[in-house]
Amino acid sequence: MCALAAPARALGAQGHARRSSRPALTLLHSSARRRAGVCRVLTESVDLAVGTKAPDFALPEPLTGKTVTLADVSAGAKATLVCFICNHCPYVVLLKDAIKAVAADYSARGVGVVAISSNSVETHPQDGPDAMAKDARELGYPFPYLYDATQDVARAFKVACTPEFFVFDADLGLVYHGQFDDSRPKNGVTPTGKDLRAALDAVLAGQPAPKGRPSIGCNLKWHPGQEPDWYGTQQVKK
Repeated sequence: MCALAAPARALGAQGHARRSSRPALTLLHSSARRRAGVCRVLTESVDLAVGTKAPDFALPEPLTGKTVTLADVSAGAKATLVCFICNHCPYVVLLKDAIKAVAADYSARGVGVVAISSNSVETHPQDGPDAMAKDARELGYPFPYLYDATQDVARAFKVACTPEFFVFDADLGLVYHGQFDDSRPKNGVTPTGKDLRAALDAVLAGQPAPKGRPSIGCNLKWHPGQEPDWYGTQQVKK
C-alpha cells in the first residue's frame, strides 16, 4: 500500500539511518509520496549512448566494511557488469537468485561484477546497509554489494529504476544497458538473464552487443527533495 510511509530518518556520518523526532508513522498526501519516491512507480531505464565511459566510484561494502572501487572490480577484466539493485523491490527480488547465477557464470569467464544499492534510507530503511549485509550473506552473492549513501553514483550512471544493468568492455566503454530478461513479477516467465547473457557473450566474443530493451522496475528511491532532472520522466504507463 502507498498510503503509509516508512518512519522518516536522516543519514548519519557513516551513511546509517538515525531516528527522527517525527512520529514513527506518517500519513502522506499523494503529491508528497511522489516527491519522496515512497510509492512503487513502474519506471524504465534511461537510454544511454554506447561508448559512454563508466563513472568512477569508491563505495563501502556493508558485509565486509571494505571500500571497493571501479578499478578493483574492472582490474584485468574482459568486461565489467554493474548492477543497481536493492533489497525490497519485487522486480529485484524476483531476480536475486538468477543474478547470482549470471554473476557466477561470467566471473569464471573473466567478467568483473559488482552490485550497488542507492535507495534512500530516509524513506526505505529496509534497503539500508545492515539489511544489505544480511542479504549478501544469506544469498551468498559472489560479488561485492555496495552502498551509495549519497546517491552520487546513481546520478553519475543516470539510474532511474531497480534493477538496472550496465555492461562495459575492457576499456570501460558502455556496450549494453538494458533488461535482464523478459521476466516480471507474476508474468510466469522464469528468470534466466537471457538478454544480459547475450550481451556478455557478445562482448566476450569481441562482437557488438545487441541493443537491449529498457530495464523496468521500481523507481529509484531518491532522498526527498534531491530527485534528478530525469525523475518522473521514465514512468511506464500501465
